[in-house]
Amino acid sequence: MTGRSSAIRTYGLTHVALAVRDPALAFDFYHRVFGMVAVYRQDDFIQAQTPGTRDVLVFERATESVGRSGGIAHFGFRLTDPLDIDAAVTAVRAAGGTVVEQGDFVPGEPYAFVRDPDGYLVEIWFEIPTPVDPPTPAPRSPSRRRA
Repeated sequence: MTGRSSAIRTYGLTHVALAVRDPALAFDFYHRVFGMVAVYRQDDFIQAQTPGTRDVLVFERATESVGRSGGIAHFGFRLTDPLDIDAAVTAVRAAGGTVVEQGDFVPGEPYAFVRDPDGYLVEIWFEIPTPVDPPTPAPRSPSRRRA
């Protein structure tokens, strides 16, 4: 082995397509809870993206497979601040979802498993940064206005 990776470069796992009863209703839940924005629409699907990321959920109208995860147990959204877990749970309930379980994996790493209105299991959690996380961008300073 030469030390060079032959793996292709990607932005990582960037999208999941969900079979839903009503794409607009499904989108509304994820918009209200996670601030997702519709970036592409057709009659039977909506592609939504989390602002500032490359994360995409595609809501595809279906009848048979709605809410069935197949071999996928759940998917998740990683919080940037552990103190946001209670606000996330409140947002889930307000948007029509249900909380299945809430707790801490270890001290400082809270989580909640929730179900969206179509029944998909979604994990919301905070994880202490890992060695392979990208660097966190420095906060932007407020722009100065010119008179």
